Amino acid sequence: MAPENAFKGILTGLPKASGGEFGKYYSLPALNDPRIDKLPYSIRILLESAIRNCDNFQVTKEDVEKIIDWENTSPKQVEIPFKPARVLLQDFTGVPAVVDLACMRDAMNKLGSDSNKINPLVPVDLVVDHSVQVDVARSENAVQANMELEFQRNKERFAFLKWGSTAFRNMLVVPPGSGIVHQVNLEYLGRVVFNADGLLYPDSVVGTDSHTTMIDGLGVAGWGVGGIEAEAAMLGQPMSMVLPGVVGFKLTGKLRNGVTATDLVLTVTQMLRKHGVVGKFVEFYGDGMAELSLADRATIANMSPEYGATMGFFPVDRVTLQYLKLTGRSDETVSLIEAYLRANKMFVDHNEPQQERVYSSYLELDLVDVEPCVSGPKRPHDRVTLKEMKVDWHSCLDNKVGFKGFAVPKEAQDKVATFSFHGQPAELKHGSVVIAAITSCTNTSNPSVMLGAALVAKKACELGLEVKPWIKTSLAPGSGVVTKYLLQSGLQKYLDQQGFHIVGYGCTTCIGNSGEIDESVASAITENDIVAAAVLSGNRNFEGRVHPLTRANYLASPPLVVAYALAGTVDIDFEKEPIGAGKDGKSVYFKDIWPSTEEIAEVVQSSVLPKMFKSTYEAITKGNSMWNDLSVPANTLYSWDAESTYIHEPPYFKSMTMDPPGAHGVKDAYCLLNFGDSITTDHISPAGSIHKDSPAAKYLVERGVDRKDFNSYGSRRGNDEVMARGTFANIRLVNKLLNGEVGPKTIHVPTGEKLSVFDAAMKYKTANQDTIILAGAEYGSGSSRDWAAKGPMLLGVKAVIAKSFERIHRSNLVGMGIIPLCFKPGEDADTLGLTGHERYTIDLPSNIDEIRPGQDITVTTNTGKSFICTARFDTEVELAYFNHGGILPYAIRNLIKQ
Repeated sequence: MAPENAFKGILTGLPKASGGEFGKYYSLPALNDPRIDKLPYSIRILLESAIRNCDNFQVTKEDVEKIIDWENTSPKQVEIPFKPARVLLQDFTGVPAVVDLACMRDAMNKLGSDSNKINPLVPVDLVVDHSVQVDVARSENAVQANMELEFQRNKERFAFLKWGSTAFRNMLVVPPGSGIVHQVNLEYLGRVVFNADGLLYPDSVVGTDSHTTMIDGLGVAGWGVGGIEAEAAMLGQPMSMVLPGVVGFKLTGKLRNGVTATDLVLTVTQMLRKHGVVGKFVEFYGDGMAELSLADRATIANMSPEYGATMGFFPVDRVTLQYLKLTGRSDETVSLIEAYLRANKMFVDHNEPQQERVYSSYLELDLVDVEPCVSGPKRPHDRVTLKEMKVDWHSCLDNKVGFKGFAVPKEAQDKVATFSFHGQPAELKHGSVVIAAITSCTNTSNPSVMLGAALVAKKACELGLEVKPWIKTSLAPGSGVVTKYLLQSGLQKYLDQQGFHIVGYGCTTCIGNSGEIDESVASAITENDIVAAAVLSGNRNFEGRVHPLTRANYLASPPLVVAYALAGTVDIDFEKEPIGAGKDGKSVYFKDIWPSTEEIAEVVQSSVLPKMFKSTYEAITKGNSMWNDLSVPANTLYSWDAESTYIHEPPYFKSMTMDPPGAHGVKDAYCLLNFGDSITTDHISPAGSIHKDSPAAKYLVERGVDRKDFNSYGSRRGNDEVMARGTFANIRLVNKLLNGEVGPKTIHVPTGEKLSVFDAAMKYKTANQDTIILAGAEYGSGSSRDWAAKGPMLLGVKAVIAKSFERIHRSNLVGMGIIPLCFKPGEDADTLGLTGHERYTIDLPSNIDEIRPGQDITVTTNTGKSFICTARFDTEVELAYFNHGGILPYAIRNLIKQ
């Protein structure tokens, strides 16, 4: 029998204006506690969840009090449980999640328990969106051609996901070709308020992609977690989190004419990165909110991972309600949402006096100060204003190799590489654009910037400008709605004329699915050592992510993507230099093709219509003929195919027993890799193409897979054999053990051999030798990639010692039983004189009761060095996971006991 809720006394009916009631809800005002009125809106959502789930076991009355007393408790790093209303997956992370659930069923079965206990207990929305490889571009048939290739490559994965949608309860799968997960979440899946059998509560979501935060723009509390944590949440486990501080970000004024939401988000990203918001919520407020459309808010919320926050939250107001109506939510649904949020003090009415809320710290931005800008060439928070772009580019050529440097000798900076592009004379220089992509949920959900890009293309066509044919241009809308309004506006034809044909609906260039560039272009780059550029409307531009041959990658608004494609280079001052010559031979400048804010607003008003959203999403779950033709077995236990190179049973539970393995230290471990700062999850577990000389490629070739069918690492995340070999396989990896050499290699310390990381790791494992990793600051930044923790675990890595960790990645390491340790402030491997050639012993108690969150741990080496680290088990629950060998064994043992 379910335990009684400790707060049943505040369960209140929500009346309808027409009579009767919408349902019952846990009323925050009924607590009569004045502290609640001062809480940030984002914290009120955590409070409601704790009250609704308070069973005095998983969630206690003490937990509720901690949240109510947030002003005093949040600086103390107190731990609270959180149960999200639902879980969001995309296919790159959805496949391994379903693989793990299938494995857990097998494990339950082998341990003599009911395997059908393994079912999601909260709604799971899985959007198949990450498989769109831009193989065919600049073609009217690109969508169909890429979709057919997508199904040829991924048929096995898609069939597996379709099986999962029938084998597991509470799981909705949105078929491929529908759009990008976060745009579909914003336009369709986001409930804002749930009505579950008459119980009303706020929508909240954790997702296995870090940009789940986009939904925060809709007033839904959501953020990215590792796939491992998400799986536990699906199974009803509360997420343990530190009660976050909340940064209040006040917006005033209005954006200047011609300045885009992308310019704003890149400015906000830089400001918040500088302020320091890791592990915190950011909540936006102020008079400037009224000037921001919902799509603009979603753009800012989307890039929370880039500025480091857990959330960038916009409370629900009139703008939110208008967007819900625009996107096809029913009048009754919108009425329920408004009534519930007003009654529970979660709605912002800008026409009423605002109760002063308390924040942990404060920032302010006058929107009039935002300037047109891009970010790059290697990090999202390295913002460059357009007027400074040319000077900054030349500094990057001069600077030593780093985040803002390529170390191109002065005498080589003006090099021109001439080549023949399908019989046409062509040339490349440093800074030449070879990829220009309108892509990514960050921007494709925003009609203003999408239609702005189309207006740039129109003006360029009318003036006689044309994008060079060797630039790989593409347009990947986040949902079918974008196509409808581009056609309604009559502007799609101009994008087509400039080569920005629609290539598919899903994640493309931003995730590394840019496809191959023409061989002649690739040869010109490699043979002449050209620093080629990609310009994309994405949120990530880490080196090696977009394409192996584009060393410079700039994030820009969709209109700027078109402008840079027309210019053909990032080495340009748009204020002073012409973009090109028009049909009359006259110079055409940036100002000649740039639309005004009013022009864009007029087109948005006449072209973006509610019926477009309704017709798109009415058909979304019906799929397409290719999806519907996939046949899947009806059994609830999966039949593993040992020959499959896509879906493979991982070894996580092979030797599992009912007794937890217990806590453990590390003795005489070798250093597998020695890193500096900002090692991203793209370095640890690439999502992009599989290099022909890599261990993963060798594995696939040995199993009869042709190189053309390698697909990407992301698409093969359901196969642990491929993913273990792909761990640390990024071609731009910088490992200090290699003394300056770049690439996915390391030194096998006992023999001094230089080997691939995988081969070295297997050599250590064969000899029963543990390994650790040394790292600098921000280890694991970037996408919330569970394979960046699973892979190292399968390689035998027992601990990572870093200056600091990215939030989700640290949690993922704990979830896979890897010990995360932090050097003390002011210390790192270099200051301690560690080379990585030592052997390391980590003195961790074997009794879990003797370990505390944040405890000091001594690390010693065989060379006589000794230093103190902080054990980054941040909560008692994380220690329990470690004791069980990871979060999934913990969940299985708990389910068996129930």
